[in-house]
Amino acid sequence: MKIIDLRKKNFIENEDVKQLILRSEIDVEKYEPAVREIIKNVKERGDEALLEYTEKFDGVKLSKEEIQIPFEQLEKAYDSIEENLRWALEVAAERVREFHEAQIENSYMKDEEGIILGQKVIPLERVGLYVPGGKAAYPSSVIMNAIPAVVAGVKEIYMCSPNPNKYTLAAAFICGIESVYRVGGAQAVAAMAYGTETIPKVDKIVGPGNIYVALAKKNVYGVVGIDSIAGPSEILVIADKTANPKWIAADLLSQAEHDELAASILVTDDENLAEKVHDVIYADLLFKMPRRDIIEKSLNNYGKIFIVETIEKACAVANHIAPEHLEIVVEDPFKYLHDIKNAGAIFLGSYST
Repeated sequence: MKIIDLRKKNFIENEDVKQLILRSEIDVEKYEPAVREIIKNVKERGDEALLEYTEKFDGVKLSKEEIQIPFEQLEKAYDSIEENLRWALEVAAERVREFHEAQIENSYMKDEEGIILGQKVIPLERVGLYVPGGKAAYPSSVIMNAIPAVVAGVKEIYMCSPNPNKYTLAAAFICGIESVYRVGGAQAVAAMAYGTETIPKVDKIVGPGNIYVALAKKNVYGVVGIDSIAGPSEILVIADKTANPKWIAADLLSQAEHDELAASILVTDDENLAEKVHDVIYADLLFKMPRRDIIEKSLNNYGKIFIVETIEKACAVANHIAPEHLEIVVEDPFKYLHDIKNAGAIFLGSYST
């Protein structure tokens, strides 16, 4: 992980900043033919192709009857997880629910001189959730994708996840999902887009995934709706001298563990903090991490610590990079909120995560 001094420099021309901007331009031509072949086979051969790809890519040999996970197994997973984690998942689900309830759109009718105009807002009938389960499993992905569908009033919610662990299944149970299928990758996206003997065709597919999942969603768009074509994940932290270096380091590593293409970026006006965060990562935390190999590759590829003159310049750097996740960990984070123009999600203060 490099420490780069951007003080008195034009950051837009900096090669390390350019590398972060260009990292999303993955050579899709290398992956596209394989993805299209998978989609074609699943569309034509259904469960048979799905089972073949599950064995080939996930190393799991399933029968057709084992594709769907029995609902009783979801309930069992919920009962078996640690009490504190069960509580955390339930609290998270409720908070996500409250957040999205404020976003509900309403139907309306307007009469202007006998001309009636309006909007009818109705939920989709069927939605398919893709939940990663290859290199890591995140029950939070279940909650963040399922709860908005529940709030919107979607009648049927289906979930695909390769090798889901008990925490992923427990999260599905908490969200009220009854149909979970132990398949992943482009083949799962194809199954939800076209339907198989076991997995129903849905109206929209949502959820994150690797390059194969992203390209599969791109290729089935139009047959079904999709949320977006997500690129490699990233976090950018703006921090000043008041920030806790251990907490900053932990947040950077939490993103680096996603995959080798993830970016973990710190922008600070305090050189001492930059050095402390770097030291905490390499002298204290990294060797304890169970996904150390992936984290090291991620940090070597796209781990950056930028030193700037002011927090205002840090905000300008953040706007240029336009991160998926942005943390503002400074003495008065709300002071800089309106300076941020380009970010997926903004987290204000040391306790926001």
